[in-house]
Amino acid sequence: MLAGMVELQEKAAEPARTLGILQQNREFLDFFWDLVKPDQEIRLTAVEKLIKYLKNSNKEDELEYAIKRLVDGLAHTRETARPGFSLALGQLLESFEDLPLQDILHRITDKHDLQTAKKKLIRNAAFGSLFGVLALHQSGRLCKEPLVVLGCVQLLQNLSQHRQHVKDLPNKTMMDILTEVPEKVFEEVLLSALKTDLESAFKTPEQLQLLLVALERFPQSLKPKKLKKLLGSSNIINDDNISKLTEVLKLSVQYVKKECVLPAVFMDLLKLSLRENSFQLFWNGAIVEGMLWQPPGPAHYISFRLLGSALPLLSLDQLKEVLSGKVMKQYGEHLVASAQKQERFKLAPEMDTYVSDFLQGCEDADKQMAVMVAFSSLAHRGSPVVPCVWRVVQHLQPPALRSYVAWLKSNFLHPGMEQLLHLSVRKQKKEQKKARWQEEQDRNDSSRLRKWILGRLTSIVDNHQLKKDEDTIMEVARFIFFHAFFSTKKASADIPETEETLHVPLDAATRAALVNFFFGLLMSMHNLPLADDTAKEQAPNHKRTLGVTADGTLWIYHLVEFAQVLLSKPKLVQSVRTFSLEERQAWDSMLESVASLKKKAKKGHSAESRAFQQLFLLVGLHLFKAPDDLLDIMRDLQSCVDKAQQATKKKKKATQASKQEEEAEPEWVEVLVDILLSLLSQPSRHIRQVCKTVFTSICPHVNAAALTAILDVLDPDRDSMEEGTVVVVEDSKKADKDEEMDEESDTSDDDSEEEDEEMEEQEVDQNFKMDLMKVLQKNNALAREEDGSDDDDDLDDDSMMKLDKSLSALFSEQKKKMQAKKDEKSKLQKEKTLVRDFKIKVLDLVEVFVSRQAGSPLVLGLVQPLLSIIHRGMNSGSEQQEQEFLRRAADIFKNQLCRSKVYCKTADDRQGELHDLLEKLMEKTQKLADSSVCLYYFSASVYLIKVLRGAPADADTRFMGNVDVEKVSAIIRGALGSFMSRRKSALTGQMFADLFNRFPVLCVNLLDATVQNITTGVREHQQGQACVLVLRAMQNKEVQQLMSGAPWVAFCTKVVAQLVVALDLSGQTENKVLRDKVVKLLELCQFLVKHVHQQTLSVDLETLKNVLQSMTNVLTFKNTGTLEDTYWAVMKHLGVIKPKAEKTKPDKDASQPTPPPPAKKKQKKGFLPESKKRKKRPQPVLEPAMAMAAAAAAGTSGPAAPRGDNKKGKNNKRKQKRKADGAAASQSSPAKKSKTQPDKKKKKKKGAGGQI
Repeated sequence: MLAGMVELQEKAAEPARTLGILQQNREFLDFFWDLVKPDQEIRLTAVEKLIKYLKNSNKEDELEYAIKRLVDGLAHTRETARPGFSLALGQLLESFEDLPLQDILHRITDKHDLQTAKKKLIRNAAFGSLFGVLALHQSGRLCKEPLVVLGCVQLLQNLSQHRQHVKDLPNKTMMDILTEVPEKVFEEVLLSALKTDLESAFKTPEQLQLLLVALERFPQSLKPKKLKKLLGSSNIINDDNISKLTEVLKLSVQYVKKECVLPAVFMDLLKLSLRENSFQLFWNGAIVEGMLWQPPGPAHYISFRLLGSALPLLSLDQLKEVLSGKVMKQYGEHLVASAQKQERFKLAPEMDTYVSDFLQGCEDADKQMAVMVAFSSLAHRGSPVVPCVWRVVQHLQPPALRSYVAWLKSNFLHPGMEQLLHLSVRKQKKEQKKARWQEEQDRNDSSRLRKWILGRLTSIVDNHQLKKDEDTIMEVARFIFFHAFFSTKKASADIPETEETLHVPLDAATRAALVNFFFGLLMSMHNLPLADDTAKEQAPNHKRTLGVTADGTLWIYHLVEFAQVLLSKPKLVQSVRTFSLEERQAWDSMLESVASLKKKAKKGHSAESRAFQQLFLLVGLHLFKAPDDLLDIMRDLQSCVDKAQQATKKKKKATQASKQEEEAEPEWVEVLVDILLSLLSQPSRHIRQVCKTVFTSICPHVNAAALTAILDVLDPDRDSMEEGTVVVVEDSKKADKDEEMDEESDTSDDDSEEEDEEMEEQEVDQNFKMDLMKVLQKNNALAREEDGSDDDDDLDDDSMMKLDKSLSALFSEQKKKMQAKKDEKSKLQKEKTLVRDFKIKVLDLVEVFVSRQAGSPLVLGLVQPLLSIIHRGMNSGSEQQEQEFLRRAADIFKNQLCRSKVYCKTADDRQGELHDLLEKLMEKTQKLADSSVCLYYFSASVYLIKVLRGAPADADTRFMGNVDVEKVSAIIRGALGSFMSRRKSALTGQMFADLFNRFPVLCVNLLDATVQNITTGVREHQQGQACVLVLRAMQNKEVQQLMSGAPWVAFCTKVVAQLVVALDLSGQTENKVLRDKVVKLLELCQFLVKHVHQQTLSVDLETLKNVLQSMTNVLTFKNTGTLEDTYWAVMKHLGVIKPKAEKTKPDKDASQPTPPPPAKKKQKKGFLPESKKRKKRPQPVLEPAMAMAAAAAAGTSGPAAPRGDNKKGKNNKRKQKRKADGAAASQSSPAKKSKTQPDKKKKKKKGAGGQI
């Protein structure tokens, strides 16, 4: 086989045969081009196709050529190409097992020899050798040939000396080879070759890692006796070698200084220390005493990475030792320092990944608990440095979670500062020397720790990915609620929260934090899904039940029951704020109402009853926080629900008795809406959600008065009438006046406010200036200053002191005034923010009503208020809150109201009102200046027409329901006339196009006016838009059906007549606007002519054809373009074909043929263009005597030397120039030749030879 390969090499060396391959098979060569491409998918596909092709072809010359190309490509200059050639070579060797690996290795070493390679190609040669070894390794046959393994290892050893190019890739490749080599091959072949590297294990990280891999892979070959011969000791990690190991580890840190990785030698040493039972020596000697003694930087970061990577390998005792040591403390200090400086490197995301992977893969609850406690004990000034919302918690097992919750509760009750791992930065260490610092620290540390524990407990409940049982959730909620509102008098087993008392009393700030955390927890429990997996097994479209336990009871109800237990045992617990008699009565009546609602829910209406239960329970729990604000609300809510239940009973009786007309809606709805609006003013997301849920359940009962109460809150005109609002009254009145007269001159309130503030500041400055002058005049300082007296002795010391006091008092008073104004401005801004936030919440109710009651006649009353909000919002400020309010209102109006498929169909008794509203809105659109606002008003008009029409019973195109077609047509005709006759109109053609498309009957009535505007529009733009509207109308099949027969023919004739007039362009100047208009006219002509021919209508088109033919005299036509293409498309329908452009050939028989222009010569790179070259100065016209002298001088020089590669040509030219100049110097200088005079000869390029 080897002889055959030699023959293949000899044959491949023949250039003629290789050339034959190149000429014969292009498909084969394309595989190698694809291997170079940067796309990985293309390279992999090329490898597969190449191997498949070589197997099918079975040609030796192609196989030899493929091997040669692949070996050469290993050193390709493209980094993405080398792996492709290496993979292809590896797959080739795997597929053709007859190819000897030794021969391929020789080829690689000969082709990419580092000794013979040029200096510039050493890098490519190094990578070629490396990828060649990788190809041999990928073939899967390397372990079968020990000599090839030895050659590869020796080649990799040589490559390790070129670390500046290949870094540690040879070492990694050697490790991969060792992991697959049998122990027998290692002992017989490789051990002697690697002896030098193994003996030098404590010199470089690569050699140390090689020894560690060999120890792990071949323990029988490297027994302690063998190690003692190689290293002088029977084990690696001992007291004598620890310093050497530390130096090697420091060196490995330098190699990966800027890379966020953990060197493999660290993990290998860690695993070896665990096998040799020398972990403590390695950790304390090499890591703590070695790496951490380095300055903060890469050495510390690698130590932290080693800590995270070691978590799954350590036992429980080792975990506790490591996580409470110096490495952990240094990591905590790194977290503190990186949090203070944003630009500093942060290792926290990497550590979070390490901890998350450990918790996810560990099933031992004790180990999970040890890790969580250790990271939670890293405290800076009492507060742990890890965030309270930590996503790794979701991987805790239920036993570990229960233990961790118990640990958090215990630390809340007994803040054990001595158990925490305290951290301190450099500035804090200096402060610790002061005596006061320790006192302040002890006072604040407990509060910070407790707040962090509360955040962690609430985050555990809020994390839906964490598996937790209902008992754990209720345990956390009861614990926070108890300590937020109660304290222990006497321990009792009935109340587990009283069995342990607080070691450090709660201060006011911690108590307030407890209250806030409790209501945040209540919000989380309201959105909490079921604890088991039953919700996942339900149908995809099934709505998941939230906020309830497994038995269907509300979470908040369990907390209310717990509160009732605490209130009923005053001897055991004491409330932080004792309920008054009135508050206790409200609480008891709330419990009674909830009990009656629960009974009602069992009979039916469970959704409505549950919503009212949530509202009662939530307001009841808020009595512990703010009873004064909610006491009246609780009373109104109870009476409201009682009236609602009584009204429902009466309604049922009346329905069962007579089934006559429905009674009017009860007044309790209005009261309940007022209650919901009052609750929405509270800054609570939970209340907002509950109010939205309750309003959803009472939507069918909402009446006009209740809806008006909601709209009054959103009315922007009412803001200017209320006291304490931010909007200036004068500006709002001015804006209203402008809106009535002309909408184009609107100004924003923010601009006027800024102007008023500037005026106020100027007035303040003037007043202060006057006061200052009075003080100076009173102390005779201003007069002396005006006199120009600079004598410092004019005022004695007493006068100066008196002046200083007066000035100090004046400036102090002025400072207080400025601060008061700033406070007032800040207060007004906060009020404005609260009002806007409250209105955004109220929009939730509007959105619910529109989506749930879209078919109610009450929805029609929302049109004008929403439009008013949008109109005012467009002119308001650009703050984020203002824009959010505007976006919500616009979304409700456009998507929920106008585009809803469900709309009011029972508006028979409100026809006149709706027609008047439609007329009002259309008049408003004509006065507006902003097209975006106008679009909303026009959409509202279309919505009203849709409501008036209703839903047709069948597909009757003439059905218009309750629409007064003539009146509505007149209204829209007026708007259309305004659009066509005003130069600046907020209306657009697309608005009318949509209207025509949706209501064909109105379109038919408006077509005559639209056709007239083709010629009577105020500008070319309006005329073009009229063409577009007519075109859209004619394309509508429903419009064609409505006008079928003679009316349609008459209409087409009328359109043709208008087109003839509009296309008569005589006397008009060509411009862009005219061309755009002509394009739209031609598009209408194209459809009209085509339609007339298809339907064979009796419409005369000759006049139109003549006008179109005369257009070429006015407009300039190009070869192609929108105008030209449309024009010839129309003419084609009229029977005129676009003429083909004839190619003109030169007349050979002409008496004086014009010579063709000279072809441009191709410029060479690096040469100046002709325009940049210095022109040769023309020869002056000499007199006869001077001409003879010049000829004689030229004759002495002999014949001109030929141009070409002669190096003396340049010097000869210079000599000739000097002689000519000398001859001309004796004569008088002639006049300079004009620049416009052409040169007689053009200077040729040097060496061009006349051809390029």
